[in-house]
Amino acid sequence: MDLKRFKTLWGHEGTLVEAINQVKDAGFSGIEAPVPDNGNEAEAFGEALAEHNLLWIQEICTAGGYVPRRHATVQEHLEDFEAKILSASATGLKPEFVNVMGGCDAWSINDSIRFFSEAKNIADKHHVPASFETHRGRSFFSPWNTVAILEKVPHIDVTCDFSHWAVVSERLPHIEWDCIVRTAQQARHIHSRVGYDQGPQVPHPAAPEYADALASHQACWEAVWESQVARGLEITTMTPEFGTDGYLHLLPFTKAPIADLWSLNRWIGEEELAHFQRWQSAVTKTSKIA
Repeated sequence: MDLKRFKTLWGHEGTLVEAINQVKDAGFSGIEAPVPDNGNEAEAFGEALAEHNLLWIQEICTAGGYVPRRHATVQEHLEDFEAKILSASATGLKPEFVNVMGGCDAWSINDSIRFFSEAKNIADKHHVPASFETHRGRSFFSPWNTVAILEKVPHIDVTCDFSHWAVVSERLPHIEWDCIVRTAQQARHIHSRVGYDQGPQVPHPAAPEYADALASHQACWEAVWESQVARGLEITTMTPEFGTDGYLHLLPFTKAPIADLWSLNRWIGEEELAHFQRWQSAVTKTSKIA
């Protein structure tokens, strides 16, 4: 199984050309981002990725931004989901898959089951794979809700961002190991941000004081890889997703960021490539011994 890494445009303040140069310099395979709102920008986005032979994961948030509109109905979420799938045509590209922040944390389990079932049907109709993210504010906001829903929709794919579960449950994600393993059974994609028990993003994942948090997330990502190998996947994907908007720690009064955002994402991207290779080598040795 090969690992392909993607750069998020969340928090990227430079030009698209600068982002593409960062992707190529870091050895990443592509970009994860929504379709630009402006039609001309969407077309230019597609042309730029095609010119540099980069892959694209389309990001979709249903019925709002990262946090959904509180009283949007299931039907409104579904209609928005389909409209955003169709918006990809403006880029001239077909995404590898769509990463979806979908549903609402305030819904009943049954409403969430309806949403994911019908959203999967919509994605299938348009021949676009969909992967639904574990994200605060959304139906997969907690480990326990996620597992309850997945038991009823075992045919959908999941994007695992376990940093959200760390802050929601106020414990490192490996502590809810049964939920990690169950979710990994349907995992397609990983967002490799490291959270801790009081927040979704540590100040820097290389800092020794956050070694336990990094190790917790890495154990969970290994559970995903193990499941993917068992399912016969030949490619696994990962987007380092340290972000801005309250995630990146700022100094009081000056609001100066304590770290450069791309440096954080590049570091975790390089660390996880090395981690993946170590894990793969260990699995291979174990298999030979068995």
